[in-house]
Amino acid sequence: MPNLEHPAYPAATLLRLESLVPCRESQVSMLLSIFGERQQFTFPSIFIYGHKSSGKTYVMQTLLNTLQLPHVFVNCVEYFTSRLLLEEILIQLQNCSSETKHASRMLCDTFNDFVRLFKQAVASQDLQDQTLYIVLDRAEQLREMEANILPAFLRLQELTDRNVTVVLLSEIVWELFRPSTGCFEPFTLYFPDYSIGHLQKILSHNHPPEYSADFYAAYINILLGVFYMVCRDLKELQHLAALNFSKYCEPVVRGEANERDTRKLWKNIEPHLKKAMQTVYLREISSSQWERLQCADGEPGQLKGLSAHAHVELPYYSKFLLIAAYLASYNPVRTDKRFFLKHHGKIKKTSFMKKHEKVLVDYRQTIDNRTSNHLLGPKPFPLDRLLAILYSIVDNRVAPTANIFSQITSLVTLQLLSLVGHNDQLDGPRYKCTVSLDFIRAIARTVNFDIIKYLYDFL
Repeated sequence: MPNLEHPAYPAATLLRLESLVPCRESQVSMLLSIFGERQQFTFPSIFIYGHKSSGKTYVMQTLLNTLQLPHVFVNCVEYFTSRLLLEEILIQLQNCSSETKHASRMLCDTFNDFVRLFKQAVASQDLQDQTLYIVLDRAEQLREMEANILPAFLRLQELTDRNVTVVLLSEIVWELFRPSTGCFEPFTLYFPDYSIGHLQKILSHNHPPEYSADFYAAYINILLGVFYMVCRDLKELQHLAALNFSKYCEPVVRGEANERDTRKLWKNIEPHLKKAMQTVYLREISSSQWERLQCADGEPGQLKGLSAHAHVELPYYSKFLLIAAYLASYNPVRTDKRFFLKHHGKIKKTSFMKKHEKVLVDYRQTIDNRTSNHLLGPKPFPLDRLLAILYSIVDNRVAPTANIFSQITSLVTLQLLSLVGHNDQLDGPRYKCTVSLDFIRAIARTVNFDIIKYLYDFL
């Protein structure tokens, strides 16, 4: 029995729509109830929100195209000024009208001009007899435009006296849109995230015809078991599924296993999924390059040159600044004298130290049980400590010039360092080093610096 029912549309059309939008039947049913019949007036504005890859854009495009409803679909990131946005809406309106053969560019500087030109564009009979939908994707960009744009779109039905509905699609909640002066409140609809069961159903929907549906569903189940905790983006999961499926099928293609030998199939795909785990969301190489790396000989757990961040080109002193920042983040302050003071003299064993030798022995026995600073994460450090460590590890004398300070700012811009607190702090700025140990070791090797000798955790 179909979940979507509406008297204004044929059952076959609704059944096809339901097959195109799996796991979003409740949201589509709500939208159909709001839209009503073609000629009926509906809500002046609808606000649809939800996280990225929750199906907002896809559902709206599929719904409007399948039911053949007149609509305009504009991405507010692509048309980032009010003039570009309004003119694009008018151009698409001309294409919707059967009476307009050639769409000409219209100049529209203000919203008053847009209302006047909008009335002319929808004057054709086919647009007057049914509701026109204007869909603004990535609608949070409207907040960056003139203050009158968003309230005017919300009241466009009233301003034009036409049967038009504005649909706003956004990743943020309506409370972050609402102007302080108030505005017309739209009807809000929330698209929740896909659950793991929904992702399993959607990803298994389009399986390759040469393999059975159960075989592909077992592969998707393995894929979600690995990636679901770190990635719930449907588009990224679809990319990963397409990228690694050929490797999953290799034992079946070679005749070493059949489609039901899940253990052999898992053992074959496991190291390659671990490789892919390191590059989730990163498009550092193309899909064809990734497939060639999959076929290359080497250790299963070794990732060959995938991390471009390990080969970041930095100026000479920026490398030492980053090394000094890493040491300041992961070494306790009390160890700076031990590591970086070159001529601190010979420490004599005083009578006080002899008296407490037993305490020191007990301390050495428990030192291996201390909590690793790398497990606790980077600690913030002041600017003067960073510069003091820099002067200690660089062989040449470095003057504290504007060039050095500008390189610190560049490292923050590159997100290799993060600024902690505010710029107006009286005690000076504080920073954290955000790079990994493998990254800093790669940087240190380029300047022949053995960073492990200077890390407290590796004593």
